Amino acid sequence: MNIIFSLHLYMRSFFLFIIFIGFEAVAQQTDVPSLHHNANFHIGTSVRFVPFSKDTLAQKIQQHHFNSYTAGSDMKMYQITPKPGVYHWSRVDSIVDYAVKNNQRLFGHNLIWHSSTPKWVEKKAKKNPEWLDGFMKEYISTYVGRYKGIVDGWDVVNEGLNTKGQGLRTESIWFKSLGKKYIEKAFIYAHAADPDAILFYNDFNIERDSLKLDSMLEMVYDFLDRGVPISGIGFQMHIRMDIPNEIIARSLKKAADTGLQIHLSEVDIIFNTHDDSKGGGIQLYDHLTKEMKFAQAQKYADLVNMYQDIVPKEQQYGITFWGFNDRDTWIRRFFKMNDWPTIYDDNLLPKPAFFGFLNALKI
Repeated sequence: MNIIFSLHLYMRSFFLFIIFIGFEAVAQQTDVPSLHHNANFHIGTSVRFVPFSKDTLAQKIQQHHFNSYTAGSDMKMYQITPKPGVYHWSRVDSIVDYAVKNNQRLFGHNLIWHSSTPKWVEKKAKKNPEWLDGFMKEYISTYVGRYKGIVDGWDVVNEGLNTKGQGLRTESIWFKSLGKKYIEKAFIYAHAADPDAILFYNDFNIERDSLKLDSMLEMVYDFLDRGVPISGIGFQMHIRMDIPNEIIARSLKKAADTGLQIHLSEVDIIFNTHDDSKGGGIQLYDHLTKEMKFAQAQKYADLVNMYQDIVPKEQQYGITFWGFNDRDTWIRRFFKMNDWPTIYDDNLLPKPAFFGFLNALKI
């Protein structure tokens, strides 16, 4: 990171520190400024539609702050086609209705992901690997075609790279059956079904794992050179407080240099750590202190600042939170640990993290 950018972040940090001093007087307010009304790009959150549809307060907060909707699990393959030849559209149609009614962009997460592949698909692919290509084409054509012009963008392939370091995730049924070509084929099929949709490759840890980032960029530049219709890069941005800003900034700059849309697609910031596996949480902190709250607020502000400063405006697809409150965060469920990664607390009240994010949008 150059000295001018470092100074810029320092000055912003100073002003945000002054703002944080007054947080205790306002942190309990529910009538707070709207995030998306103060942003020059889309602000989104993931939502689990069934519990959300019964929670009027969560809906009120979501409608106030966000103009982009990402389904948590409701649009993944195991929900869409749980049995051979069967498509379940009713929940996605309900999501479409909600997004249209509330004037929100709908983002499609996701089309191809090893973890959301139904068991019946894996079973058939193991018996006949070539069958999987035809299934993928039919599935993407049917799904993307049904919501053509409605879903603005898609995570076409999610987490196709190794968890750590270089290379593709070779243990997935998609790679085992079709080889590395499955990724570009998925983009080709999605583009054919909706030529106007923004098509993303989405992954985690690419903001801090330089080898993984370089593998992704090698793939992206190869696609661009050969005309494979990729149009965006999704940084999940499930980050820890101790990830240096300089590393995140360098990764964003390398991705932005591709000229593609950049989406911070699944943002949250944890204090504890984990080994990237289900149930793999490592509890370092048992209680959330005032100092930790303000440090997290600064980290959220830093992330907004880096996104605005590094990613050219025309490439800013937006920032999406992976859940906006600690009560419903996936971190606790998946990693089996307690943490406080979001901008609203367990009581659906704004945290200092909210104000850090908000005020960074305004500066």
